[in-house]
Amino acid sequence: MTLKYYHAEPLANSLKSMIPLKEKGLPYESIYVDLHKFEQHSDWFVAINPEGQVPVLDHNGTIITHTTVINEYLEDVFPEIPLMPRDPVGKARVRYWNKFIDEHVMNHVSMHGWHRLVRVIARNIESGDFEKLLEHIPLPDQRKKWATARSGFSEADLANATDKIVYALKKIEAQLGETAHLAGDMYTTADINFFSHCGAMVARMFPDMEVEKNYPRLVDWIERVKARPAVAEALKSEDRTAPGLRTWSGDR
Repeated sequence: MTLKYYHAEPLANSLKSMIPLKEKGLPYESIYVDLHKFEQHSDWFVAINPEGQVPVLDHNGTIITHTTVINEYLEDVFPEIPLMPRDPVGKARVRYWNKFIDEHVMNHVSMHGWHRLVRVIARNIESGDFEKLLEHIPLPDQRKKWATARSGFSEADLANATDKIVYALKKIEAQLGETAHLAGDMYTTADINFFSHCGAMVARMFPDMEVEKNYPRLVDWIERVKARPAVAEALKSEDRTAPGLRTWSGDR
């Protein structure tokens, strides 16, 4: 068996499928893709994933993309250490939360990330060079996102994203009053999903939300997830983000 995992910093999408690999104890070759140098749009990487996005799982030459798909694939192929219940009802609950996070959390957190982090990177590129970089981005939506990040997202869009994140925090705080984890008493890919996209850094990202004060169950859950050896190991993975931009990956 040969597993290769192409990834960037240990946060968001790259962290989301890195944690299951470590939770399941699967040996894999870690291949860092430097997003700050736009390696995800380079010819060598687009030959692996034509969409030009990380992460990518290569299992004996079979390429799997998109984190929720990768995590379900790992569950199907390596079920010995489960991250999803065996029963249909339990599976449905996990899939519900994954769908909620993918559609109603990830993009809104991502917008703030692009506005604060990627905008700095994009604005430091000369106009002519930036246009050339845009031409190499395979997905039209990603080209638009890079262009928007350079100019900055609107205050209305950022406010709407913030409202969506607050809604998600309240929803998850309520759920954690009923169950130990998002989909029940079992730690699952749903927990990994939310932790990777929001939970790991929500207090640093949004200090005005007063997470420690307003969401005590969420704070307890975050600490429990961080205490897992696989999660701690994943969070120590390579991070080439400039220190001043590490609101997401550790430094303020």
